[in-house]
Amino acid sequence: MASTAHRSSENMAPAAGKVMNLVDSDAVKLARMGYSQDMRRNFSMWSVLGVGFSLTNSWFAISAALVTGINSGGPLLCIYGLIFMALVSICVGISLSELASAFPNAGGQYFWANELAGRRYADLASYTTGWFAWAGAVFTSASVALAAASGLIGVYQLSHPDLTIQAWHVVLAFQAVNAFAFIFNTSGKLLPSIANCALYISLLSFLIILTVVPSKAPSHQPPSFIFATFTNNTGWSSDGMAFVVGLVNTNWAFACLDCATHMAEEVPRPERVVPFAIMGTIAVGFVTSWFYSIAMFFSMRDLEAVVNTPTLVPILELFHQALGSWGGAIVLESFVVATAVGCLVASHTWQSRLCWSFARDGGLPCSKFLAHVQPQLDVPLRAHAVSCVIVALLGLLYLGSSTAFN
Repeated sequence: MASTAHRSSENMAPAAGKVMNLVDSDAVKLARMGYSQDMRRNFSMWSVLGVGFSLTNSWFAISAALVTGINSGGPLLCIYGLIFMALVSICVGISLSELASAFPNAGGQYFWANELAGRRYADLASYTTGWFAWAGAVFTSASVALAAASGLIGVYQLSHPDLTIQAWHVVLAFQAVNAFAFIFNTSGKLLPSIANCALYISLLSFLIILTVVPSKAPSHQPPSFIFATFTNNTGWSSDGMAFVVGLVNTNWAFACLDCATHMAEEVPRPERVVPFAIMGTIAVGFVTSWFYSIAMFFSMRDLEAVVNTPTLVPILELFHQALGSWGGAIVLESFVVATAVGCLVASHTWQSRLCWSFARDGGLPCSKFLAHVQPQLDVPLRAHAVSCVIVALLGLLYLGSSTAFN
């Protein structure tokens, strides 16, 4: 047994050394860009894909923004709009992958802008890009938190039909979801496992809903409804303009593709792993969202009831129509909410890395404070906390006007 253990340790040593060499070589490449290795490279290819897909989460995005697509094009917009946006996203993904492979840096776009713009405009391009990128990440987190909060309140309303949903109900749920998701980004050691779990929860939820809803629906729409029905309730007289407006829904299904690029300093061989995560997110996103959209419209019974549901959550009303049971609809919506929480956790990861890396380069007020990495937790905790506080403040806008928030 002693000799067996000795041979095992000998076999493990080269493998461990290989991993260390990879990490060291990545640190050397980072040093050439002028940065030190501040966080450990705990992520794997699959956990980076988990973060990337959990944030984009195309089928969940279709669920959350369903009413926009229905009013601005109907089923036809969702089906063909997804194909169009997938092709656009492939072009975007290839560009992001090329840049991430050449410059694997947590700063992502603002770092690339500084490297590739002419010297005269490099600082301005980098500074404005960094601010827009971080602001976009924070606004995305607020959007995802609202989707999760609306799902929770919608579930309660479905089981309590006499309730009229008020703005403060949604805001309270918003703050609770944002605070709950905050916890998951406070441990660098656990975050890769959390990302993997979020990926599996999303895919499992997708498969369950995709199977249950069409099989339990008492009746089904004809193919002409799914592939040839166009609706225009936008107020625009032009159907073409309505279609363009409706692309917001399908565009959201492929949003935030740059997320994986900001994990470049937390994964070995980022020049290979990050492009895989970006293109993998697009591929999985298109397959899940396209078949999900077909299945949901195939199972829809009353389009007007879905749009005007008192739950304010169209996909929940669709589940209710298909299953004929509020209990079953709540179970399916719980899968959507769980996926939304995973999406919010990934969005928090994204916004915190952007805030931290931008502060590291002096792009934000109090940069020295925000650029700190908590050594025991191995996360940029200050950047994470400040970003989440801003998300919480944005949620208060919903009290004044849901239109202003949107």
